[in-house]
Parts: sequence; structure tokens; C-alpha cells
Amino acid sequence: MNTTRRLETEVQGFHASPELSANLQRVLVDLIELHLQGKQAHWNVVGTNFRDLHLQLDELVEFAREASDTVAERMRALDAVPDGRSDAVTAGTTLPQFPAYEVSTQEAVDLITGRIYATVATIRAVHDSVDAEDPSTADILHQLIDGLEKLAWLIKSENRKV
Repeated sequence: MNTTRRLETEVQGFHASPELSANLQRVLVDLIELHLQGKQAHWNVVGTNFRDLHLQLDELVEFAREASDTVAERMRALDAVPDGRSDAVTAGTTLPQFPAYEVSTQEAVDLITGRIYATVATIRAVHDSVDAEDPSTADILHQLIDGLEKLAWLIKSENRKV
């Protein structure tokens, strides 16, 4: 058995580069905004299939909230500093603004599905750069894409006609 012990001075944790930190911050603010917009839709949706969509929006809100926590905690594990303050979210999000009025179930489905896909687009945009520096973090992004695209499919199916 041939092993070489490391010296204490050779043992270091992995630290995110400024680019990795910035990419994860982009994902974080979109997830926080998705959570907030999902809740806004949840409170103000009206119309046919209200209850079903109301409950689906809660599922989306919970997913986005948990995902933002996962990303922020991953940032901390890599010695990056997440910024989830409202000013940072407003300044950094790519999601379109959500209306400040009641929305029909059909409109809410389209609006929220668009916000989910905007969030996924951000994750996809940073993925390759994240993967090049830290494949473990890229695995987290894969799970987020899978989960968000599944939620988009489930929600947009409310408006699908065959």
C-alpha cells in the first residue's frame, strides 16, 4: 500500500471564484423572485380550476424556496456570500414583473410558466461555467432544472387542450 500523507498546510477547502459566486448569485435571485411571484399568483388567482392551481402554486413556491436555500447554503459552503436582500433580488432578477392585480387561472398559468422557464434559462446560462469550476455544484443545478421543468409541465398542462 503506497500512501502519502498530506501535511496540514497542504489541506485546504475549495473556495468559489468570483465568477462562480456571481453565477450562483444570478441563480439565487431568480429563485427568490420565482418564490415571491409564485406567492403573488397564489394569492390573486381567480377562476376555473382555482383550487387545483392554487395548490400547484404552493408546490412551486415551496420548491423555489427550498432551492434558493440550497443554492445559498452551497455558496456558503464554498465561502461565497449569498445576497437575498430585496434590493439585490430586484436589481438582479431576470424574471419579468408580475402583475399587481387579480389574474385568471388561465393567465396565471401562462405567467407562472414563463417565470419558471426564465429561471431555468438563467440556470442553463451559467451551467457550463459552473460545471467547469465545480461539477458538484453543477449537479445541484441539474436537479433544479429537472424539478423546475417538471413543475412547468404540470402547471402549463392546466391550459392544454387536445
